[in-house]
Amino acid sequence: MTTAVLSGKGLASLIRQQAQDEARGLSSDGLRPTLAVVVATEDESTLWYVRSIERSAERAGIGCRIVDLGSDASEQALASVLADLSAEPTVHGIILQTPLPAAVRADRLVGLIAPEKDIDGANPLSLGRLAVGQPAFAPATARAVVELLDHFEIPVAGRNVTVVGRSAVVGKPLSLLLLERDATVTICHSKSGPLERHTRPADVVVVAAGRTGLLKGSDVSPEAVVIDVGTNVLPDGSLVGDVDEASVTGVAAGLSPVPGGVGSVTTALLLLHTAEAARQQSPAALLTASTSRI
Repeated sequence: MTTAVLSGKGLASLIRQQAQDEARGLSSDGLRPTLAVVVATEDESTLWYVRSIERSAERAGIGCRIVDLGSDASEQALASVLADLSAEPTVHGIILQTPLPAAVRADRLVGLIAPEKDIDGANPLSLGRLAVGQPAFAPATARAVVELLDHFEIPVAGRNVTVVGRSAVVGKPLSLLLLERDATVTICHSKSGPLERHTRPADVVVVAAGRTGLLKGSDVSPEAVVIDVGTNVLPDGSLVGDVDEASVTGVAAGLSPVPGGVGSVTTALLLLHTAEAARQQSPAALLTASTSRI
C-alpha cells in the first residue's frame, strides 16, 4: 500500500494568506493586529520557534512583541507582565511560551491571560467554553489537526478516532473539537493498557504523547489515517514525531510528516487567531456588541 503524505505546508500557506488578508483589512481601519509572546527560558529550540513566529507575523502584517524575562524570572514577574498585557489595548493576542523556570507553575499563570486575547487556548476558561460549545480560541495545535483532516477531506463524522495523549494543550481540546464534528472519540493515556487495543479499531489515530516511536505499524489497521503531533529532538538535533514512520508507512492510508505536518499549520493558526482577536476587539466590534445588549 502507498501511504499518502499529509503535508501541512500547503494548508499553512493558505491560512497565512487568510491572516494577512484579515490584517490588511484591519490596517486600512488604522488597527494593526499585535501578538505578545512572553518568554522565560534559554532553551535554544524554544527561542528558535519564537523567532520563527516573529518572522511569520511580520510577513503577514501582524505585529509581534517578544517579552523576554530571562530564565531566572519569578512567577510574580511573569504574572505582572501577563496582567499588564491583558489590559494593554494595543495587544490583541498573548502566548505564554513554555518551558518556564522550574519554580514557576504555568497553571497559576495562564488564568491571567484575558480570554479574548487567549489565542492559544491556555486559559481554563477557554477550555470550558469549548466543552459547552461556546465561542473560544482552541489551542492552535488541536485546531491544526482538525484543519489538516478537513484539508485532505478526511471525514470524522460517525467514525472512530483515537487520540493518544490527554494533555490540556492537544488531547483534551482536540477530543472536544472532534466530538463537535460527530466523531466517536477514544482517548488513550499511560493507564490505558496495550496501545493497539485502542488504535487498531480506529479509522483515524492522532498521536500527541511526546514519545519517540510510540506508534508502530502493528498498532494501526490498513486504511487508517495517522496524524503525528509529536515533536521530539534527537541527540543529533533532528526532529521526529511520536510515530515510527518507517513501520507505519506502507500500512496506514495517510500519515502527516514531522516536521512539515501539524507544526507548520499550528504557527499559521496563531497568526490567524491574532488577526481574528484584533477584529473582535476593534472599536466597531465592541460598539456593535454593546449596542446589541441595550
